Order: sequence, then structure tokens, then C-alpha cells
Amino acid sequence: MTGLDKKLARLNEIIAGCKSAAVAFSGGVDSTFLAAAAVRALGERAIAVTACSETLPASEQREAVKLAALIGIKHELVAISELESAEFVANDAKRCYYCKKQRLGSIARWGGEYGYDWVLEGSNADDVDDYRPGMQAVDELAGVRSPLLEAGLTKAEIRAVSEQWGLPTWNKLSAACLSSRIVYGLPVTAERLKQVELAEAFIRKFCSGQIRVRHHGNLARIEVAEPDIAVLAQPAAAKAIAAELKRLGFTFVVLDLQGYRTGSLNETLDLANNL
Repeated sequence: MTGLDKKLARLNEIIAGCKSAAVAFSGGVDSTFLAAAAVRALGERAIAVTACSETLPASEQREAVKLAALIGIKHELVAISELESAEFVANDAKRCYYCKKQRLGSIARWGGEYGYDWVLEGSNADDVDDYRPGMQAVDELAGVRSPLLEAGLTKAEIRAVSEQWGLPTWNKLSAACLSSRIVYGLPVTAERLKQVELAEAFIRKFCSGQIRVRHHGNLARIEVAEPDIAVLAQPAAAKAIAAELKRLGFTFVVLDLQGYRTGSLNETLDLANNL
């Protein structure tokens, strides 16, 4: 038995031991794999639950519905709004903590009402190496587990097994909630979240790699994969994108020459800590 086989056996053991579970389901790489594993271990005693709010792009919600049907897991959409939390709206360095606590707490309350013993969320072994305050919320919430992390599965392993299992998300680009695009200290509002969602959707007409529109108030900072920087810098594309983002309410539109990188807004935290 390989190391990966042992991890998968451990994953199945963890999930089966939960007896019944609601999977926090966004339709991303990790939650889709976790939902598929839950069906294998628990069958009808597993359900996927998508918390729908202003921070989840409509396209991701639609895809989550399709993926749940493909996997063959029961699926529920639960309406929430992180914008009801003043702490979340304030958008300090613990924004993800407040978000995760509200999101998973809502799923846990729903699961308890409908008789599910556990909530399973998709953190993996690589997540411990990044700044992720949301993981604190997982530790604090009773009845919530992170089976992929417990089994020691990395993102690369999850993608590899997802491909073996025929999951279309095996090579899906990493995603994050829309609030992660808004610079720390700038209040999170429904209007700003919609600006980001529509801006990224428009830019996606020009390139298919990773896209992030970082919201710095009246300035939109565009991050794309390195090969796409030259594509967006072409005069025709640049003109069209600038015009659309200004129509959406931005005054200045800039293309980040460093390209896409995970958690680039955390760089502002590092800067503040060094002053």
C-alpha cells in the first residue's frame, strides 16, 4: 500500500466514523473531492450544503449545483449573509475568521436541525503553511472536522485522485470568496463585491487562466497568470477592460506586472508589521 493509499484509507475511516455528515460545499477542488469521498463512505447519510451569500459568485453557485448532481450527493442551498456581521464588514486581518465562523456555523445549525452529526470542511495539509485565520474558526466550532487535513492529503494529491475518480474539478483553478479581493481596511459591501465579480467576468473574455481583480477603493489592480499579462496589455484589450471597469465604478485600472499570486493582499499586512 502506497503512502497515498494509506491517506485515502484514513480519509474513508474518518468520514465513515462520522456516521452522517453535511459537507461544506463550494464546488471547488477540495470540497468536490471531499463530497465525493463522503458519498463513498456514507452514501445517503451524506449531503452537500452550499452557503449562498454575496461573497459567492453566481457562476460558482450554479457550478456547485451541477457538480453535486454529477457526484450523486444530495445538495442543499442555504442563504446566509456575512454582511450582517460588523466585524466581517470592517475587513481587518481576521476577515476570513469571521467569514468562516459564520459560514460553517450556519451549516452546522442547519445540519443539526436536519439530523446530521458532523460538518465536514475542505482544508487540506497545504493550508497550514499559509496565513489562514479561518482555520481558527474550524478549531472553535463544535461538530466541524477537516478530514482532508486530518488524513494529511495535499492539494497535489487531491487533484491526482480527483482525476482518477473522474471529477471534472481535478484541474480546476483555485478559487476564493469575493471578499478576499478587497484590500484590508476597506469595508466589504455588496456593491464592492459585485464590482469585483463583474470585473473578473469581463476580463475572463480575454484570458482563461487565474484572474483576480483586487479592490483598492477607486483603483482596480488586475492580477493574471504571467502568460496573460501580455495579452491584457495589448492596446485593444487594455482599452476595453479599462472602459468596462470604469463603467463599473473604478477610477483607475492597473495591471500588476508581478502577475497572479495567492493572498497578495497579505503583503500589505507584512508591510504594516514592518513599519
